[in-house]
Amino acid sequence: MPKVLISDQLSPRAAAIFRERGVQVDERVGLKPAELMACIGEYDGLAIRSATKVTADVMAAAKKLKVIGRAGIGVDNVDLAAATARGVVVMNTPYGNSITTAEHAVAMMMGLARELPAANTSTHAGKWEKSRFMGVELYGKTLGVIGCGNIGSIVADRALGLKMKVVAFDPYLSTERARAIGVEKVELDDLFRRADFITLHTPLTEATRSIISKDSIAKMKDGVRIINCARGGLINEDDLKVALQSGKVGGAALDVFAEEPAKKNALFGLDQVIATPHLGASTTEAQENVALQIAEQMSDFLVVGAVTNALNMPSISAEDAPKLRPYLKLAEQIGSFMGQFGAEANMRSVKIDYEGAVATINTKPLSAVVLEGLMRPAMDSVNMVNAPVIARERGIEVIETKNERSVEYQSLLRLTVKTDAGESVLSGTLFANRAPRIVHINGIDIEAELGKEMLLVTNDDLPGFIGRLGTLLGEAQINIATFHLGRKAVGGEAIALVSVDDVIPEAVLGKIRALPLVNEAKTLHFS
Repeated sequence: MPKVLISDQLSPRAAAIFRERGVQVDERVGLKPAELMACIGEYDGLAIRSATKVTADVMAAAKKLKVIGRAGIGVDNVDLAAATARGVVVMNTPYGNSITTAEHAVAMMMGLARELPAANTSTHAGKWEKSRFMGVELYGKTLGVIGCGNIGSIVADRALGLKMKVVAFDPYLSTERARAIGVEKVELDDLFRRADFITLHTPLTEATRSIISKDSIAKMKDGVRIINCARGGLINEDDLKVALQSGKVGGAALDVFAEEPAKKNALFGLDQVIATPHLGASTTEAQENVALQIAEQMSDFLVVGAVTNALNMPSISAEDAPKLRPYLKLAEQIGSFMGQFGAEANMRSVKIDYEGAVATINTKPLSAVVLEGLMRPAMDSVNMVNAPVIARERGIEVIETKNERSVEYQSLLRLTVKTDAGESVLSGTLFANRAPRIVHINGIDIEAELGKEMLLVTNDDLPGFIGRLGTLLGEAQINIATFHLGRKAVGGEAIALVSVDDVIPEAVLGKIRALPLVNEAKTLHFS
């Protein structure tokens, strides 16, 4: 039975969902780093919010860990690179608190427009400074949305309801999507130039860090108001302070800060700044939603192999998971076969063709498994999670094609690898939709089921070879389980793929290579 640790405060329903789905769960909230490292080795899953820090040291101690689930959007507290390197799937819940965060941004914008916090404080102090708080209407103003994904698009929708004009900058926002949600897609400098209010809803990356700085502020309207309910590092706080003090920026409403918890900050104490302690997702509904969602996602992964909202591997739906299982075995065998047989030299490109029924399902996980098998002979730490990353880092071009029609088989997976030494091609299929078979090796048709220990021999197709090989293996007390043959033409290049019951010693392999007609011989090992 898989076992999960909940190390941050989640709704009690989350633990109940795990148990209902057949997952053992422990709730140990508030663990210190050393305590987490001491116990994490016994768990298959770790469910967290923002308090638990999953560092590289924690990952190193997590020998059994398969999945980390973050109840929320941001995963700044997870070392994603370390998790990926160890093959641990990292999931989040990008939709559970979207409405709550978007509503908070709109509330901050309204408070900023009418100076509500300062007016509230003044009135509670017994002052009646009606003339002091001269706000602005939102009606007819232009809102600039930086990052128009899930949350940003909800903010845009609410702003349109307030009769604002909305312009959006997002590199991944298509013109069709922009038109559908009623916003105008613009370049970033154009947004800075036109917006009366600017709201940030983008992840913190090297490309977006300090996207609001003195340089960008200089391009903005005088008196612009800025809202940030995304990530603190998106704004250079020192530059914003200068702009607020000069009046270039009319006000800022901030729910997030570069360093949190923010006990001190350069912006604290400024009348033009509204500050809240990272409340974007803090509603009863949102916290319940993300807790239940992460429990469902992690249970689906641990019980049936479904992958939802993962940040470091392709998604696999609960419906697709059982369909993919036999194909995953085929993909593993084909990748491993090629990795041991034809890809010893530096790989330049990998092409994976899916034909027939397999082309109708989600093939991204299959490609990841092919790459894992392909690279495993050269490195111990490769897995289906980090294999695509490693291929990209090594400059290996990976091409995937799909064709729902197949001439020869109901499904066919063809792997073509180009290396410094040339090109190798390997194809496989499923018999009865469940049994993997190799059907093509470098231009030679063959029908072979792979066993744990295999012998691959390339030879000249002339009489006497099979007898000599069988005799040699018999003399070495190596039992043959299956024997598969293929050839390009009579008397031409041929292949023998032999499944044996025991590992073939190197001395015996040397004798096989010395047989007449043999061009090459090598052993292959499969899990």
